Amino acid sequence: MNWKLDEQLCFLLYASSRNVIKAYKDILDPFNLTYTQYITMIALWELDHQLVSELGDKLQLDSGTLTPLLKKLEKDGRVTRVRDHQDQRKVYISLTPAGKALGEACKVVPEQLLQCIQIDFEKAKSLYFILKDVYKEYQEVDKK
Repeated sequence: MNWKLDEQLCFLLYASSRNVIKAYKDILDPFNLTYTQYITMIALWELDHQLVSELGDKLQLDSGTLTPLLKKLEKDGRVTRVRDHQDQRKVYISLTPAGKALGEACKVVPEQLLQCIQIDFEKAKSLYFILKDVYKEYQEVDKK
């Protein structure tokens, strides 16, 4: 076998992911968000008032990564963290009015990303469905 790095699917996925996250940095800087904070906010814009554990599962982030991220979002006034009165181990994350307003402001982000990575809309749509299938398959295997 002749090894060629740029012919390895794993490398192309890895390098593309890094490049997309780098592009997001420039787009998200004006909103004072990192990429990980951004996807966390998307999960909350999708469904407000979630348990930290549920949010971590959805984002595939462990508590060691998610907790400091949520503390920063709370410090910035975008979310609140509240312990359950019956079970102190449960912590709920909710959007503040500023966090909700940020969702409106960030509606431009997906379009800006497409412009940055310069991919044709149809190709982007095809890539989306392929990656969604890969993700879904991984989720099903991971549940076993």
